[in-house]
Amino acid sequence: MDRATAIRWLSLYLPLVTALLLAMLRPGGRRLWAACLVGIAWVTVSLLALQTVNLRFGWWEFHAQGGLIRGVPVDLWLGWAVLWGAIPILVFRRLGIIWVIAAFFALDLFLMPACQPIVMLRRVWWIGEILALAFVLTPALLFARWTWSDTHLGARATLHVMMSGGLFLFVFPEIFFALRPGADWGPFLTEPGWTRNLELQGIALLGLCGVSAVQEFGTRGGGTPIPYDPPKRLVASGFYRYIANPMQVSCSLVMMAWGGVLRDWRIALIGVMSLIYGLGVAAWDEGQDLETRFGEPWLRYRKHVKAWRFRLTPWHDPDAPKARLYVAETCGPCSEVRRWFEAHHGVALEIVAAEDHPTRDLRRITYDAMDGSEPEEGVRAIARGFEHIDLGWAYAGACLRLPGVSHFAQLLMDASGFGPQEIARRGCAREGTTRA
Repeated sequence: MDRATAIRWLSLYLPLVTALLLAMLRPGGRRLWAACLVGIAWVTVSLLALQTVNLRFGWWEFHAQGGLIRGVPVDLWLGWAVLWGAIPILVFRRLGIIWVIAAFFALDLFLMPACQPIVMLRRVWWIGEILALAFVLTPALLFARWTWSDTHLGARATLHVMMSGGLFLFVFPEIFFALRPGADWGPFLTEPGWTRNLELQGIALLGLCGVSAVQEFGTRGGGTPIPYDPPKRLVASGFYRYIANPMQVSCSLVMMAWGGVLRDWRIALIGVMSLIYGLGVAAWDEGQDLETRFGEPWLRYRKHVKAWRFRLTPWHDPDAPKARLYVAETCGPCSEVRRWFEAHHGVALEIVAAEDHPTRDLRRITYDAMDGSEPEEGVRAIARGFEHIDLGWAYAGACLRLPGVSHFAQLLMDASGFGPQEIARRGCAREGTTRA
């Protein structure tokens, strides 16, 4: 075996075998496996993205034949994903983040030059190394640690969306392009700009259902889409009021559409296979797991909400309390909001005077799901109210609740004179108004 072959062999199997042995020897159970999985997945996506940038700036290059993707040997790519994604949480999960980054930086200072002649470093390769530490290793460390400790659900949901989007929309196409010489992003990049923009907007609209579902898992279910880190509570809000598998439906539609945009039937086939998997294995396995964990509420939910067919009106468990939207009676604009919701007859939604809130004074229109989850205020509260009307308004509400979108919309409302103003509960001496 020559040096180049040995480097490629060791780069994959040494980290992989080490990680498997450590995972079997270290206690941690399902959460440890989930932490390793998300860490590896993040590095897999972000490392290939960094290599795409490297092709432009040339911090390093790879001298290898066969088994290449974006110019990087697949064995080095996957081996580094395990090394940076799994080893830190298996070995250094109690060590400070800065020290772990420093340790892996020192390891790279040894490993990168040692990988010659497969890896040829340029004079300024340290620039790419710093970017790798900042955008590949550090998020992977945080993602894995937060999953291990079951904390920072909002941040984890965001990372799940970014990771999944990168995997399906970038990594999978790159794999197929590598398997068919001559195939690339050309059909998409060379078409007219207005066509490309319309296609991207269409993909985004199809993907919204899945993104919102991940958000719902975090905010209302206390979990993530990873099988080893599932929601702790049955999620029957958001798009789950209308369909039982919004993530799988969204993924299937996005991949079929993405395959059409890239003119590659194999990418579209991923969407078809996802649909078949969801109708078969997933329906049986996940259905059994959910029935075991949630029992009668799950069975009642599935009786009324189908897995792959949208309802037009929302479903609400008759045994569960109705949600409440608190709107001030003494606020003119708020009264218009109240009349609008009352005219649209939201399902399982009570419109209650903000003055009658049972525990505190309110400063904005407030939505309380009455299920123990945190209340939502302002624009997000109104968006939550939309999901009680019908599928179209639920879609608008999901758009409005997206991180960044809700913050910007709230900023516009506040700048337009509808900012927060405290209103006293009944019997209190203070007076004021709540605003959207």
